[in-house]
Amino acid sequence: MESLQGLFSRTGKIPLSVMFKDARNVLKKDELGIEIAKIAIPATLTLAADPIASLIDTAFIGHIGHVELAAVGVAIAIFNQISKITIFPLVSITTSFVAEEDTIERCSIKSQENGIAVNREMDMELLEMEPLMKNVKTDSPNQSLSTRSSHKRATNLDGRRHIPSASSALVIGSILGLSQTLILIVTARPILGYMGVNSDSQMLKPAEQYLMVRSLGAPAVLLSLAMQGVFRGLKDTKVPLYATVVGDALNIMLDSVCIFTLQMGVTGAAIAHVTSQYVISLVLLWKLIGQVNLLPPSMKHLKFERFFKSGFLLLIRVIAVTFCVTLAASLAARRGTTSMAAFQVCLQIWLASSLLADGLAVAGQAILASAFAEEDYSKATATASRVMQLGLVLGFILLAMLAAVLHFASQLFTKDVEVLKLIDVGIPFVALTQPLNALAFVFDGINNGASDFAYSAYSMVTVAIVTISCLFMLSSSHGFMGIWIVLSIYMSLRALAGFLRIGTGMGPWKFLRAQ
Repeated sequence: MESLQGLFSRTGKIPLSVMFKDARNVLKKDELGIEIAKIAIPATLTLAADPIASLIDTAFIGHIGHVELAAVGVAIAIFNQISKITIFPLVSITTSFVAEEDTIERCSIKSQENGIAVNREMDMELLEMEPLMKNVKTDSPNQSLSTRSSHKRATNLDGRRHIPSASSALVIGSILGLSQTLILIVTARPILGYMGVNSDSQMLKPAEQYLMVRSLGAPAVLLSLAMQGVFRGLKDTKVPLYATVVGDALNIMLDSVCIFTLQMGVTGAAIAHVTSQYVISLVLLWKLIGQVNLLPPSMKHLKFERFFKSGFLLLIRVIAVTFCVTLAASLAARRGTTSMAAFQVCLQIWLASSLLADGLAVAGQAILASAFAEEDYSKATATASRVMQLGLVLGFILLAMLAAVLHFASQLFTKDVEVLKLIDVGIPFVALTQPLNALAFVFDGINNGASDFAYSAYSMVTVAIVTISCLFMLSSSHGFMGIWIVLSIYMSLRALAGFLRIGTGMGPWKFLRAQ
């Protein structure tokens, strides 16, 4: 591999300078800024809605008791991590592929419209010539040339988009969702045992109850997120926002009814969540049918081979990510219910706040996928620079907000003094890592927008190997604090790995060295 020094000496430019390109315009309301905002703001609100609903779930359950809080924390960690194994590859690939296909189709339609404009001019000439052509036979004696031409154009127009990747995503999402339900139902107890919830643990019964019911919602979760990937690729993030808000509002209302009014405890919380997920799926499907033709002409038009090839690479990445977070949760659970309850609260806040940056990642991915499809490298460079800078700004805003309110807000989740003490230990890490978290998510979106799936996979495996080694060492020597030290290292390495590709002008970013 060529050295960076040799690389830069030949080009005379350092590609990593793209990070600082036009930094003074980071908040400018220009065409690019408005396009990013239109995608990122609804996407951010959508992404934030579900973690916020989970936080409210956590708050409801925390008032049942700290054992139930810890048990649900383990169950949610299992469900989320297993879901991520399938969700992240599916959504990321769908977003990129749909954006590419939609861009190609729009370019094709534009080209056809230009041809139609030329045909119209020809039609006018034919109309003028028609009296002179009365004796000339046509395919339909009762139909003028201009009328036939217009009719032909009309029959070729379809109000809905033809995007094969959208149909492929829904089929794959449905199959994966059903498979996940079956796996979780069959293996719930062994997985809980792996997570440190043994047969003699107080957490076993509520954790198993919650996980079993929650698993029934897996098909709805996978299907709704596949459809969200389609809408992201179409650069329409408003519809997923509306659907998510409706579903999560229903979840919150059902929480209070099922948990307290009907006295169903953690089972009621799971029922409320599953119901909301199916409502979200139905709303998204209803809206998607109106925009996209989901019935391809034949099975050969589906993009299964392309999905599986790129999906396998992202699956490797997601397994690496999942294993790191799951191992951290498992090590916290093995330290007892107090440690796990505190870890659950800190983790939910950590994920809910840092996922806000994923809205920028969604915008970056969708715009970059379209730019690469059009080979518009100037726009690709400008987009990458802007979303990186916005991610850093957002990270520091989150840092300031969490540092100011987190100590007081933690009491909303539990009244247990010992749990609150451990939460205070995790608060500095949750707050201080926000800029790193934001950059890590943004770089994920940038690299996925460039369809650089192989690099994303292999770099994450390297990060995971380092993280897992550190987790075993520091959790045993520094306990709860050690786990959060390692999670901070983990996000630092993720951000660095994401930046190296674009910062060195490698892979799909080679064009940066020529600018």
